[in-house]
Amino acid sequence: MKRKYNVLILLLLLAFASCSFTSKTFDDPDKDKLLVQVITYVLERGHFDPKEMNDEFSAGVYADYLEQLDPLKRYFHKSDIEEFQKFETLLDDQLKEYDIAFFNLTHERLLKRIEESKDIYKDILKHPFDYSIDESYNTDYKEMEYLKNKKQLKERWRKQLKFSTISNYDELVSENEKSETEKKSLKQLEEEAREETLKSINMYYNDYVDDMQRKDWFSMYVNAIVEEFDPHTFYFAPEDKDRFDQLMSGKLEGIGARLQKRMDNTKIVELISGGPAWRGNELEVGDIIMKVRQEDELEPVNIVGMRLDDAIKLIKGPKGTKVILTIKKVDGMVEDITITRDLVELEETYAKSSVVNKNDKRFGVINLPKFYVDFEDYRKRNAASDIKKEIERLKAEGMEGLVLDLRNNGGGSLQTVVDMAGLFIKDGPVVQVRSTGEPKEVLKDKDKSIIWDGPLVILVNELSASASEILAAAMQDYKRAIIIGSKQTYGKGTVQNVLDLNRMVRNNSNGDLGALKLTTQKFYRINGGSTQLEGVKSDVIVPDRYSFIDVGEKDQENPLPWDKIEAVDYAFWDSYFDYDKTIKNSQERMSNNKQLKLIEENAKWVKERMDENILSLNYEKYKQKLDLNEEEAKRFDIISDYQTSLTFESLPYEKALFETDTILKEKRTRWHQSLSQDVYIEEALNVLEDLKMSYAIKKVATTVKD
Repeated sequence: MKRKYNVLILLLLLAFASCSFTSKTFDDPDKDKLLVQVITYVLERGHFDPKEMNDEFSAGVYADYLEQLDPLKRYFHKSDIEEFQKFETLLDDQLKEYDIAFFNLTHERLLKRIEESKDIYKDILKHPFDYSIDESYNTDYKEMEYLKNKKQLKERWRKQLKFSTISNYDELVSENEKSETEKKSLKQLEEEAREETLKSINMYYNDYVDDMQRKDWFSMYVNAIVEEFDPHTFYFAPEDKDRFDQLMSGKLEGIGARLQKRMDNTKIVELISGGPAWRGNELEVGDIIMKVRQEDELEPVNIVGMRLDDAIKLIKGPKGTKVILTIKKVDGMVEDITITRDLVELEETYAKSSVVNKNDKRFGVINLPKFYVDFEDYRKRNAASDIKKEIERLKAEGMEGLVLDLRNNGGGSLQTVVDMAGLFIKDGPVVQVRSTGEPKEVLKDKDKSIIWDGPLVILVNELSASASEILAAAMQDYKRAIIIGSKQTYGKGTVQNVLDLNRMVRNNSNGDLGALKLTTQKFYRINGGSTQLEGVKSDVIVPDRYSFIDVGEKDQENPLPWDKIEAVDYAFWDSYFDYDKTIKNSQERMSNNKQLKLIEENAKWVKERMDENILSLNYEKYKQKLDLNEEEAKRFDIISDYQTSLTFESLPYEKALFETDTILKEKRTRWHQSLSQDVYIEEALNVLEDLKMSYAIKKVATTVKD
């Protein structure tokens, strides 16, 4: 896969260079125009299924962009939209000319309307809401019309703010009724509820809206363009590219703290277990970082009021360097703290395993959140090598069957899937990959060694996507594992590569252009079918909370279609396991499982609540509906009370870490508790037990026959 990607890069670079495109193409060295030039070129020549940039394409970009800018239709006036309308079928022509007039117009108008909205919401929240009036609020924003004037717009804001405030009001009324001190009047409670809404919306504007710079809004426009090609083609601004790399590698260099902006302050909200800030034991959650000084600088930089992204740039840095933070402690004390930056590993990104005893048998459970990889060096930590390591550790503890939990795993590196599949089969094809205009490529496991040849169950759900689907599909096609989970997985059957756009431009004087995640290929099962849109259908289908919610690829905008190619030669897994009998037994158990029936009922009920668009702003009716929902919801409370008789424990190497890492210990304790209440894990272990039994029976029968 890396070779094909490098060929694509080379072809694009050569073609781009032959056109003599440089950052000096424009008389006005405008970075935005350069970015449009580079991106449109790459999309037209590098995308798996490039779209023609015509009037239909233009209309799609136009609609999606305006929806992103003003989803609640509370900024733009109808007159604004009428003015924008002339661009609806012209954006394709503008893109070809690298013209950003539409963006400039909408951006300037949006900033103006945002400033106007501040006066609107502040004025509305000065006056009491009358909750005795019989009026309602419609949350179906897509069906709303843009409004003609400020008076109508103010009325929309009033209803939206009243809707936001009524829940605050209800909470205060409930607390007041329970209070043993002097009761407050309803007038006081209504005023406090409005103050809470004002505080919240002020924070939203201060921490998000006002923090947005022109480049952030332009990134939004660029993504409206690129996502018209498919849902997974995405533009990363420079800062977003860094976050993506960290997410996929599970590593970053810095102090090891999660930060959030709270009004004008940069606040510590989590210390990452094992990181330098956690090891130093001087910082704590709730501390506010006021100033940042590098070890080679005399004066610190005041970061109060600074954009969070800019503050993070100052705090992060290479391993081994020191940063001096001026901290306002939770108790109000101010002090300077010196921290030596280091490589921080985000443990929640990585595979984790546990052992469980069931009827005198020991089974292993491995949870894999994503198929992570270090883009700089594949040989460093990656999902496949970690899974191999965890399996070896579990085998050392006497594991007799393995559950691989891929629920909520959105995918990641394709190469790790192939390597991981090879842990469970001798050798052979794992996935087929097709690029436009090229012969298909069959990615194979060529390593004849098998790390685990025992019973294997893979858990999936509607959010298991991409690489998760490849692994589940391959193991299903080989009849190597039993797949338990949703009716079908997410349905993402495409491959993306990340292209550094700076490599496309010579003599660039406009700064970092960021990167483009580009759909370049589609993958197919070894049986020839695509997982695109259809996903992987589980052997044992079980309902879950996502069963009736539109979360799959088919529910996204502009997905690529499903298709099929020829199958490749492969042979079923040669074993004594009776998969058909085991699957039938599991299906029978699941069809009679009261917990699962209750989960399915709850999923339907949640869907019905989500589809309710008309909500009352009359407090009496609002309260009646709220009480009714709470009463109906009570019958689902026992879902969280479900408890198996299973006990999970960490492996010896982790137990040794617990002596110094209490945060890791707490995380594992919580995970084990959730496993012991997980009906899907319980059934996966039942299936492993059945597979073990079928192996013994079938092997004896075969031996006697021979």
